[in-house]
Amino acid sequence: GQKSGQKRDLSDNQLRILNEIKNNNYISRKELSEMIGIAQSAIQRHINTLKEKEIIQRIGPAKGGYWKILKQNND
Repeated sequence: GQKSGQKRDLSDNQLRILNEIKNNNYISRKELSEMIGIAQSAIQRHINTLKEKEIIQRIGPAKGGYWKILKQNND
């Protein structure tokens, strides 16, 4: 079966953000915004949701820190 329906809980944009973070865990909100084509404020909301769901965590400062993926979605 599927682990706790993780995938269905996430929007397409959140899944895209996760994939970009997987490819480059030093990616910035600005870069995410340009790649996905949504506003940085929307990126921030999605990131907040991903953090609340304990899927990602920020390690270190806003500049120079990186993203750690806590839960992988098995795609």
